[in-house]
Amino acid sequence: MTQFTDLGLAKPLLKALADEGYVNPTPIQAQAIPGVLAGKDILGIAQTGTGKTAAFALPILHRLAENRKPAPRRSARVLVLAPTRELATQIGESFKAYGKHMGVTVAVVFGGVKYGGQMRALAGGVDVLVATPGRLLDHLGEKTMTLEGVETFVLDEADQMLDMGFIVPIRKIVKFLPRQRQNLFFSATMPGEIEKLSGEILNPNPVKVAVTPQATTVERINQRVLFVEQQRKRALLAELFDDGGFKRVIVFTRTKRGADRVARGLEQAGVEAVSIHGDKSQGQRERALAAFKAGEVRALVATDIAARGIDIDAVSHVVQFELPNVPEAYVHRIGRTARAGADGSAVAFCADDERSLLKDIEKVTRQRIPSFDRRNDRHLGAATAAMPDPGGRPERADTRSANANRGGKPKRNRNHGNGGGGGHRHEGAPVRAAGDKPAFKGPNRGGNRGRGGGAGRSGGHGGGGRSSGGSTGVWSNR
Repeated sequence: MTQFTDLGLAKPLLKALADEGYVNPTPIQAQAIPGVLAGKDILGIAQTGTGKTAAFALPILHRLAENRKPAPRRSARVLVLAPTRELATQIGESFKAYGKHMGVTVAVVFGGVKYGGQMRALAGGVDVLVATPGRLLDHLGEKTMTLEGVETFVLDEADQMLDMGFIVPIRKIVKFLPRQRQNLFFSATMPGEIEKLSGEILNPNPVKVAVTPQATTVERINQRVLFVEQQRKRALLAELFDDGGFKRVIVFTRTKRGADRVARGLEQAGVEAVSIHGDKSQGQRERALAAFKAGEVRALVATDIAARGIDIDAVSHVVQFELPNVPEAYVHRIGRTARAGADGSAVAFCADDERSLLKDIEKVTRQRIPSFDRRNDRHLGAATAAMPDPGGRPERADTRSANANRGGKPKRNRNHGNGGGGGHRHEGAPVRAAGDKPAFKGPNRGGNRGRGGGAGRSGGHGGGGRSSGGSTGVWSNR
């Protein structure tokens, strides 16, 4: 079996890996690292949890160490784009952990917080900048930073970028990059628009790395579907938590309001729960994740914006309270369990009006998920009648299939923001000011547009440590 020592990585990197207890690379790491070290462009297809953060972070750090030079002022030598603040933070922590013996500087910037700390961290230049698209465009629009010094550009979780409506912002960011650069493009799936985007970004003849079939699910995850009436889902969820094996559980809902209602319902049933979604402040999101990691709460209720930004060890179960409108999201949701070689279980609730969504999921994942019928269950009926109202305004059901629009063409998740004009901004949608200009508010006026980032360890080979920037939206190891 290949070991990290066989890949030609610098000694400080090998020492950092030994500190973390890592000896053998994952398949995507073994295949991608040699190509990145050779300076080639990479097109990587790998589902979440396969260790792709280390697949690009380790060789990038090696190349930085080989060619030591100061980072350009107000710029970076490496730019990594991530769709969410949780994932951006996770990637930044991995770079920091792997490069701890190398003296590299790392900064992470994302929206939802003030600009002052970010501007100060970037003023002198950094080796590695991890950013979410919206906040990066704000800085570029205000000329508080440039991308002229970028030597390596990494686009991570490209298909989630598409779901969240970030394709246009990404194309704008690419125009700020120098033509001569190395490009690393990673995605769990390869829909048509993502394939087109990869053709625009990558140089000819990139190295292609695909470690699993597209949109497949991890074999170690025990999956099942429970058919149940919509109004009885809360009672069924409470029943699941009667099982002591449900120790650390992530529950996914389709909307932000739904996440809050489900969390309140669990609390009323005696289950410690917190919710996390795009309307929460950065401090609230960090506190919720910290409580979940520490075992202070059994349930973390999340929307799809957190589906790929949560990397927490020992998640025993993933429960899909509502099926996602985009079938690929099912794969990313259940990928929160069975990480780092562990086993895990995934339970999905399916009401009658969600059957078309289940059909789409089984088609995309090429499997028939075992199902059990809990409809007309007397026990659930009695439990539902006895449950108090969780409070909050009920949400309007939205269970349309991705192909249910009149034109017959695939339609993106309504809870992600690449469609429509004004009005309510759905979960994950980028904010655009009038005239499509960056909505920069200045360093003293702040702003609360959440756009990015991740916490925890990277795909089985992640870094440790906590961000030192608190809720400033930036941390740097300068």
